[in-house]
Amino acid sequence: MGIMRRAFYNRLKEGHPNVGAAYGYAAKNTRIRNGLEKDHAADARCTGGNPKSIPLDAIYIQKAAGKRNRQIHKAAINKGGKRKLNQSPKYAFDFQLFGRVQMPDGRKGFIFGRRSSGSFDVRTLDGAKLSAGISCKKLKPLEKRKATLTERSMRLLPHA
Repeated sequence: MGIMRRAFYNRLKEGHPNVGAAYGYAAKNTRIRNGLEKDHAADARCTGGNPKSIPLDAIYIQKAAGKRNRQIHKAAINKGGKRKLNQSPKYAFDFQLFGRVQMPDGRKGFIFGRRSSGSFDVRTLDGAKLSAGISCKKLKPLEKRKATLTERSMRLLPHA
């Protein structure tokens, strides 16, 4: 990135003249002068030139989800020269990997692991486990998986 940064910036500047460069030391200086805590949202406000703006009450977490395991067969060949498939089915009990579901207590999460027994590993996008093995009968599907998963969560830090 060190060599390409200037070339990328110059090419971007040709098509969009209002583009400017931002530096971390400037955001830090602005944050300290305004008495803001160190977090991503405060740095973004300082870089944008509006450090005293009121942040949202919630944050949005996004994560890219891979489609499937691309290795078709397992490396070890079984007796008789038959190769075992490495891919699991796309749907298990009408649920898909990284599909969004609602738990019986109302919490919402994503399916991170599926088992042929019908129990699923449900987590939030920050990795917190909601259930290591909940039955598919207790889950309510909310939406199918997408290439980019998005989750809204409440802000934990008090804002200045």
